[in-house]
Amino acid sequence: MPQLPTSPGGVRVERVVTSGTFALDGGEWDVDNNVWVVGDDEQCLVIDAAHDARAIIGAIPKHRKVVGIIATHGHNDHINAVGELTSITRAPAHLHPDDRMLWDELYAVGPDHELTDGQVVTIGDVDLRVLHTPGHSPGAVCLHAPSLGVVFTGDTLFQGGPGATGRSYSDFPTIIDSIRDRLLTLPPETVALTGHGESTTIGAEAPHLQEWVDRGH
Repeated sequence: MPQLPTSPGGVRVERVVTSGTFALDGGEWDVDNNVWVVGDDEQCLVIDAAHDARAIIGAIPKHRKVVGIIATHGHNDHINAVGELTSITRAPAHLHPDDRMLWDELYAVGPDHELTDGQVVTIGDVDLRVLHTPGHSPGAVCLHAPSLGVVFTGDTLFQGGPGATGRSYSDFPTIIDSIRDRLLTLPPETVALTGHGESTTIGAEAPHLQEWVDRGH
């Protein structure tokens, strides 16, 4: 995990790894998820509240206020701690509406806010721009923070290729288009902070696009 930059206003990125189960289409898989906490000494955002709300809260000092919980997509392993986390922090939950059907499999009440392509979420002196990147799921998004030189890619782009598309609501050509048009156009030094596993950079992944296309998954 590379050393991540801190903004002039003190906004930084921290990773919490939680473990649990991803369930879809009748299957279950044990997974480790990256939960990203972005903020300064006073307030922060949680990106992808996975599995263990208490572990996430335990990693955030009590004096820091959680002001939002953002889901990069609606698969259960990225949102299954949202309910408890919102109850504890009173922070609103954000999800792209195209993944509402996945959210509804877990929760009887919808998210507080809908994410839209191009929307800017601000924390401290840092802007995170929402990039709608469907393919892994219809409502998958990435969050680009130019001033930090990072993009939170969820399960759209990993070290070594795109996220899985062999399950319901996913589509391989769509994720390839999303990666090509929305992510590989970012500066090559941009660090991709992923939903699982280790980080990578846009420049490290870009040369392999055609390999992924040829591989077909």
